[in-house]
Amino acid sequence: MYKKRIVITGGEGFVGKKLSLFLKNQGHDIESIDMLTGYDLTKKEDLENIKAFDVLIHLAGLSFVPDSYFDPERFYRTNFLTTLNALELCKKHHSKMVFISSYLYENPIYLPVDERHPLIAHNPYAQTKLIGEMLCEGYHRDFNLPIIILRPFNIYGKGQNEKFLISSIFTQLNNGNLFIELKDPNPKRDYVYIDDVVGAIAISANSNVNYGVYNVCSNSSYSVKEVTQIIARNLKFKIKFKFDINVNRVSEIYDTIGSNSKIYDDLGWKPKLSFEEGIIKDIQELNLQF
Repeated sequence: MYKKRIVITGGEGFVGKKLSLFLKNQGHDIESIDMLTGYDLTKKEDLENIKAFDVLIHLAGLSFVPDSYFDPERFYRTNFLTTLNALELCKKHHSKMVFISSYLYENPIYLPVDERHPLIAHNPYAQTKLIGEMLCEGYHRDFNLPIIILRPFNIYGKGQNEKFLISSIFTQLNNGNLFIELKDPNPKRDYVYIDDVVGAIAISANSNVNYGVYNVCSNSSYSVKEVTQIIARNLKFKIKFKFDINVNRVSEIYDTIGSNSKIYDDLGWKPKLSFEEGIIKDIQELNLQF
């Protein structure tokens, strides 16, 4: 593996920061394109002075599903333009792109879900990711851009926005709240730890695959209630959870289990941490074992 110049859009976000550090430790030259570093990826003119690079990892965009219902126009415009401009930048420099997509299988027809499953955008955010994948497919077909599309399932880990389930629970615990109220306890998700997601992206950036679409998942799933039970049994103090079974999210999906066979066969990636091991690591890093 030789030293590469790698551009990361959204490099100052949850995944981007950890990915940048990981790739720097591998010896790569990293440039972050982010609002916080002075770039607006929705404006093509902001990218004119980006120096040539080997790989662009596209993380930038809006991502919290409930917000996409309140302001869909912002989600569509931002996520479309950032992806289009990232692809144009890759075309300009004849560079590879790793596009970070999302779960796009709605209520699956079969489990575990593999990459051949029909794609269904089940909310405005997912629709923007599906559009992004179509853009990537077109630029690969028409301009022979090497592209890898990754579909991470439910990412978790220290540093994630507190709007998400696990980070919300840990934030409340950090604030001294030992009685936590949640909504429906039944939906099950395939969770994958942030360090494993970073590993999958890094392997993709370093691979020689010209075009591929891969799930990034654990091949297991846990309900909201099971998540709370795992957290509770790994704490040294008692906490209580209360669920509101009368509140359901729009377009709720009740079970997701992904197949990671393809990414293992093609790229040699599989998760290093089980779900509970990831939870324990978070508890330790957040000093919640008081």
